[in-house]
Amino acid sequence: MREHLILNDTGLANRENWVSKGYCLPEYDRKEIREETSRNPRWVHFGPGNIFKALLANAAQTLLNNGQIDSGIISVERRDTPARRTQNDGHDHLCILVTLKSDGSVEKTVIGSIAETRYLYSGDSREQERLEEIFAADSLQVVSFTITEKGYRLRDAAGNLLPEIAADLEKGPETAGSYQGKVAALLLARFRSGAAPLAMVSMDNCSHNGDKLREAMMTFAEGWEETGLAPTGFAAYVGDPHRISFPWTMIDKITPGPDDKIRSILAADGIGGMEISLSAEGTKSAPFVNAEESEYLVIEDTFPNGRPPFEKAGFYLTDRNTVNRAERMKVCTCLNPLHTALALFGCLLGFDRISEEVKDPDLALLIQRLGRGEGLPVVENPGILLPEEFLRTVCEIRLPNPFLPDTPWRIATDTSQKLPIRFGETIKAYMKDPSKDVTSLKMIPLVFAAWLRCLMGIDDAGNLYTPSPDPMLEYAAAFVRDLRMPAASLPQCAQCEAPSVSSLEETLRPLLENEQIFGVNLVTTGMSPLVCRYFAGMLAGPGAVRQVLHQAVENS
Repeated sequence: MREHLILNDTGLANRENWVSKGYCLPEYDRKEIREETSRNPRWVHFGPGNIFKALLANAAQTLLNNGQIDSGIISVERRDTPARRTQNDGHDHLCILVTLKSDGSVEKTVIGSIAETRYLYSGDSREQERLEEIFAADSLQVVSFTITEKGYRLRDAAGNLLPEIAADLEKGPETAGSYQGKVAALLLARFRSGAAPLAMVSMDNCSHNGDKLREAMMTFAEGWEETGLAPTGFAAYVGDPHRISFPWTMIDKITPGPDDKIRSILAADGIGGMEISLSAEGTKSAPFVNAEESEYLVIEDTFPNGRPPFEKAGFYLTDRNTVNRAERMKVCTCLNPLHTALALFGCLLGFDRISEEVKDPDLALLIQRLGRGEGLPVVENPGILLPEEFLRTVCEIRLPNPFLPDTPWRIATDTSQKLPIRFGETIKAYMKDPSKDVTSLKMIPLVFAAWLRCLMGIDDAGNLYTPSPDPMLEYAAAFVRDLRMPAASLPQCAQCEAPSVSSLEETLRPLLENEQIFGVNLVTTGMSPLVCRYFAGMLAGPGAVRQVLHQAVENS
């Protein structure tokens, strides 16, 4: 009879049962760690998703195992739901990390460094009281975030404050309803309790992420103070880098959503309760996370209240310039643009795994042309990581890893928030360099055209599909809603003619001029004709996306 393993503190008491099945377990007293964390919180994390568990919580576990820290992480979930409570409280805040190696082996680790979980949006006033108590603690050193690029949005496509942001600025911190407003209100609680220093550390995949978090916090601090909703001195406190710092970071680890194949591995080991739940936004979560083995975290070393010894967990602690170069290398050239390109074409061409796409000759050539041909010429070597080697590892080892269950549809989520960073920054670099011609770029316009094609919700076979979630989807899709394709399987398209390049330029002009989406004005840069030429070609009928892709990568 197979032994049943339970993921909680009681279940871990019989360590041999777990170790015999190949699990690495916490090597510290979790009860003591939780008590110390409760008394003297030092690290709080907002957005405890897959990358948090696979990279940050695992790093904290390394430090705990080695006796280099004596407290864990307090994680802050966005929503208080029964599924989240089950995954967190029901498992005593434990989770399982399954590391999927390119050689086909797996490494299984029970992560115990999460000492406590709180909920930002909850009907229970005790949640807010506890969060304010944590932020008031002098011991608190680090508040980190992995909430995705859109988590820092303050304004809409027209540059106007989002309604929830404007409402929070008007009504004040006590009734803050936006995510960033709630975080700013917690900073205000720290200011009122003695104004102890603190590092606010964004670890999201966006350029100069610390500045985006700082902008959000300063918007509320200045706004509330100006209208008398916060005491005098709050804005100066948030704006003083010696009191509140906003380090830049570069984070990199591929962490797909929890996969049923991994759940089956855990079930075969006799572990129950590993159900995968789906949020209202379509995000998968589970008491386990699956991830690749490669990982990088580069952090600007500015922590005014001290920090854990992150370098002993393998992180790079350095200056802002080095972080910036590492971040641009990864986010703008060697990984994220390639990921987005594969995601968009994967959705259109019917792929269900990123790892399968890189076996496709056209797509393999696309990411080589995109990364090596268009990105590397404007990348500065960060020194701590060699761009050419980083790109080689991405293309030859990381993306082809068949054991990473990452889907194009997931990676294509929030593409409008990614385009200005992953491609716009490279375009700007070409524009600044007098020796380079921005119109020589061919692959970046091809990716932009693929995004426009994805907005239609019709794949290359002419079948309807649901585009990935995106905060700008409704706005952007309106520009392509009336376009039709000849010979598609949809009745309304069957007798249509594909639009001309000139008509597309006119129809799409306001969208192509939107610097918030593309990072630059594609019309004034001279890139819009090629984008529209590619897009027009993709509208020629079923199979047209493949044909345009093939011709573009072969002729570039």
